[in-house]
Amino acid sequence: MPHALRKSPIPETHTFIIRELKEPYFDPNWHFHQEYQLFVVLKGSGTRFVGDNIKSFEEGDVVFTGPNLPHLWRSDVIYFDGNPDLYTHGIVIYLHEHFPGKDLIRKEEAIRLRHFLERSKLGLEILGNSAKKITHMMQQLLKKEGLESIIFLLQILNELMHSNEICELSSPGYTNTLKDGDTEIMNLIHAYVMDNFKQKISLKEVASIANMTPSSFSRYFKMHANKTFTELVCEVRIGYACRLLIEKKMNVSQACYESGYQTITNFNRQFKTLMKRTPLQFKKEYEETPHTHAKVASSK
Repeated sequence: MPHALRKSPIPETHTFIIRELKEPYFDPNWHFHQEYQLFVVLKGSGTRFVGDNIKSFEEGDVVFTGPNLPHLWRSDVIYFDGNPDLYTHGIVIYLHEHFPGKDLIRKEEAIRLRHFLERSKLGLEILGNSAKKITHMMQQLLKKEGLESIIFLLQILNELMHSNEICELSSPGYTNTLKDGDTEIMNLIHAYVMDNFKQKISLKEVASIANMTPSSFSRYFKMHANKTFTELVCEVRIGYACRLLIEKKMNVSQACYESGYQTITNFNRQFKTLMKRTPLQFKKEYEETPHTHAKVASSK
């Protein structure tokens, strides 16, 4: 299992880099790096982890993350089955940690940008028309070169820092306490949960993956994830259930058992705790609300 991605992906000769990603699945490793990152999903679906936030993602998902904020876009299981007709597609932009320079960022003209970059330490999700506009601009930036590309990048940042369709993802005060060895362990845990959340997961079994006792693992996970392991499993299951309700048009009973719950009562209770509404209310609200893409199962 690779360690945390620490080395910069940006050559010393560049201010930033932009990459178009077309792979069978997105990078399945929980990781962090020193650069700011703007990422849009053009094709693919799965579960997104940013700091202590868990949420489903699909086409149109746009997120800006600050330096050293752990993140992972975990593609759905079907993307790992080797189907050549199923693939993921995205665009990512990396900016230097000190972009646009220590002198400029302190100037009065950069106040809005400084505030936006500060907010990104918790991870920012871009929504609505802003997400569509940023996606289009990122596609255009792929074709720009030289100084023109820097000017256009600044235009993208200008759109972001003036948008009122942005929400913070991680909890206020969230800080990354992970070290390289911790990232390995957390990668194993996340992979195990995503592969097994439809089944019963015992604390003893997952603790053995980390070579810890259940009590030691519980303390370890709480310290690094800012939530209990049980809460993680619950959030993954409810996020999956939300997608089943709206994308697969399943009824509540089907979504309950397909997402790993054994009883409707427990499913309804946990769903309402996370989503602030019952599964039926959630499904009805979605069907009655004009939408382009679903944005479901946000948790902090």
